[in-house]
Amino acid sequence: METHSSVSKSGTTFFRTCFNGVNALSGVGILSIPYALSQGGWISMILLLLIAVICCYTGILLRRCMDSNSLVETYPDIGALAFGRRGRLVVALFMYMELYLVAVDFLILEGDNLEKLFPKTEFHLRGLRIGGKQGFVLIASLVVLPTTWLRSMSMLAYVALGGVLASLVLVGSVFWAGAVDGVGFREKGVAVNWGGIPIAMSLYAFCFSGHSVFPTVYTSMKDRTKFSKVLYICFALCTVNYGLMAIFGYMMYGQSLKSQVTLNLPSGKISSKIAIYTTLINPLTKYALLVTPIAEAFEDWFQVSKVRCFSFLVRTILVISTVVVALAVPFFAYIVALTGSFLSSTATMLLPCLCYIKIFKSSKRLGIELAICVVIIGIGLMVATVGTYSSLKQIIQSL
Repeated sequence: METHSSVSKSGTTFFRTCFNGVNALSGVGILSIPYALSQGGWISMILLLLIAVICCYTGILLRRCMDSNSLVETYPDIGALAFGRRGRLVVALFMYMELYLVAVDFLILEGDNLEKLFPKTEFHLRGLRIGGKQGFVLIASLVVLPTTWLRSMSMLAYVALGGVLASLVLVGSVFWAGAVDGVGFREKGVAVNWGGIPIAMSLYAFCFSGHSVFPTVYTSMKDRTKFSKVLYICFALCTVNYGLMAIFGYMMYGQSLKSQVTLNLPSGKISSKIAIYTTLINPLTKYALLVTPIAEAFEDWFQVSKVRCFSFLVRTILVISTVVVALAVPFFAYIVALTGSFLSSTATMLLPCLCYIKIFKSSKRLGIELAICVVIIGIGLMVATVGTYSSLKQIIQSL
């Protein structure tokens, strides 16, 4: 097998890659993580840690698959190497659907939180009345659109730095609301809520669903030998951040938590405003990182990747389509849970293991790792089946 060159003369540095990696992982899931804990109870924190370890491991499996052949540069390429043309199509379908729905989640998030900041706002455009939330979704899409035109991962790293800082500020603001602004940490919660475990697992899976972006981040690195170290750092930092946010939110609001913890925060407090403003900034820094692989796939399909005006057009149409879906199905928690259960668990657990087993089926290294992969596949199937059923049921009931 041909292997990738370990070090290239150009590319993204180690620290910039870490920013991109953390930014890919610490997405809108941080807002729903307290809600996930309230659904599953304290015992479900074990599931959060388990899923974090599994997803870090499967990220390393993806890197090994890419290292096995120099022609492999994307996640669909890994599927093609393992299972041929059908493998490419299946991986691409799940990968792009996941990234697309996360982009939709971002816009729903912007609309929800801007509406909390500016309640009863309405927009009027040439006699057409637009509700506050819908108007804010449209404004957010216009703000995020220029970031999708950036084609360099090194340039996106500067945007990613803002996203990393925003995640830290968000957790600090929620803690401040509890410790200083009078909310307190008085809720004891429940040890376990078996009925809510499927939703909790789906949301936890969503939190660590950066695998669709990992190949793009990996191929952009200057020194690819350090990618495993990047994964360890990214997953460790994000797990701590997610864990703290879950604990703070659950101890503050218990079973009354809403789909986004910012919607629970007291109005008028400085900490609440900082948290909401930070929440609004966060998706703006991540949107481009997630839609770039989709845009590049379309550009390659239509062979317009080198024609700048067509590239802008493809990315603009992509943004417009996410706006349409965000306005049609505005249920944040349920869309996140559906994404996590059906798409994220498949892209982060099932596909990496299946591809790895197929590519290295004749390798000696597959001994104990085969058993590990089989266990992970079983867990992934359980999350996908039970979580998808629960999410779809709640979406249908809410329509």
